[in-house]
Amino acid sequence: MKRSPTRNHLTALILLAALPFAASAADGLNYNYVEGGYVATNSDDIDADGWGINASAALTPNWSLFGSYTGQKTDPFFVGSTRVDSSNADQWRLGVGYNYGIGANTDLVARAAYDKHKVDDVTIGGVNYGGDDVDGYSAEVGVRSALTNNLEGYALAGYEDSSDFEGDFYGRIGAQVKFNPNWGLSGDVKFADGDTQYFIGPRYSW
Repeated sequence: MKRSPTRNHLTALILLAALPFAASAADGLNYNYVEGGYVATNSDDIDADGWGINASAALTPNWSLFGSYTGQKTDPFFVGSTRVDSSNADQWRLGVGYNYGIGANTDLVARAAYDKHKVDDVTIGGVNYGGDDVDGYSAEVGVRSALTNNLEGYALAGYEDSSDFEGDFYGRIGAQVKFNPNWGLSGDVKFADGDTQYFIGPRYSW
């Protein structure tokens, strides 16, 4: 007659089954952080700058929630001889991320997000036009790696789309220089068709 497994046996089996997931986040990479700093956008027609904040919170060793906000003001520009005055442009993102260790210090990262863009009223040629709200989504995949004890970097390829504008592929690269386990300096550059966005600012991790 077979003996039923003891509580210790069951505990050991559960721990063994969970090991691949518990070890799936690469060493030196933290998905709990908040950062804020300077944001700038350079495009073929419009330049803008302002500030932004990004945050991430790990739900499990593999899954995290993230969000961001940027508030920028465009520079005045001309379309032919018609002047387009400055306007405020905001963007919110809220999404979920998945990470899986593919090396001792490297994670495969996949993220998907809901995006919202808001543009305030704008004056074109002396005539005021109403603003606009645009809802969309984005998805990206790539790698994030702890290059040294004090330096990490990532490279992502993504796609964003909305019912109000044509979908577009983009690339994103970034890095963080760590001053200590909690504080660092983070930078990010996003390249899209005719559009480049920059972020730099301090990061606090816990």
